[in-house]
Amino acid sequence: MEETLAHFSGVNRRLEGFEGLETAQNAISTDEKKDAFAKDYKFLSTLWESLSPDRILDEYQEDYKWLSQVFESVKPASSHIGKLLWFSLGAQTTKLIHENIHVGEIHALDEFILDADVVENIFNNPDPKNAKELEKILVKRFKKNAGNPKFKKLSERLEELRNKAEQGLITSIEFIKELCKIAKETLQAEKEINQLIAEKTPQAALTELFLELKTDQTPAVVERIVNDIDAIVRRVRYPGWQTTASGEREVQKSLRQSLLKYQLHKEQVLFDRAYEYIKEYY
Repeated sequence: MEETLAHFSGVNRRLEGFEGLETAQNAISTDEKKDAFAKDYKFLSTLWESLSPDRILDEYQEDYKWLSQVFESVKPASSHIGKLLWFSLGAQTTKLIHENIHVGEIHALDEFILDADVVENIFNNPDPKNAKELEKILVKRFKKNAGNPKFKKLSERLEELRNKAEQGLITSIEFIKELCKIAKETLQAEKEINQLIAEKTPQAALTELFLELKTDQTPAVVERIVNDIDAIVRRVRYPGWQTTASGEREVQKSLRQSLLKYQLHKEQVLFDRAYEYIKEYY
């Protein structure tokens, strides 16, 4: 224990979360120092696993837990990369370092319960298991917003981060730190989208669409077209119409009639896009 702790002379082991781990990493900043620490820790870990659960270990538990967390934070992010001394932690060691790490019900994130507090907890309690769950959820979010350039860029950043991890170019803690940055930016992007949707009235959304698709053949009276569509759709729609065949049929028929008035009934792209907007906003 003394020999392994000697790698961190002068480091304040009472610092918690990312700040504490970062301080420890600064003490073994080179590959040579990391490997020397890993060699000593590997021997210490073998002894620990062999003796556990002997009560003689109790007085060393806090120091060993701290060393184990540092080891997890500096080993390559991919388990397939690195020297043999970068091993997986034993069962007793893994149990010990996870006993006091609680980030909440991370699996619930699959149901879109993801907010800034959850990301902050993962950042301050760097646990590879929870980071993996966060990574999966981000992939789902990016697929859901695949057509948005902002989410496409975030998805590319995540892919680049994963590639670095697989190549052993970054440590586990660096991976988690960057992953949380991407998660925070994803939450902000979703917030901006929701604000835009909330600000849009049905007529404003349709107006935006017609102006976007406007050609030389499109009548200049966009406002009148939108008002006609809005009026006729409001007459035939009813709560939950999007979930019934008859409801969809009536709304599609009304949309066709509105477009026919302006000789736009043969513009299939316009019809399809307008119908998508109507389903969303009406």
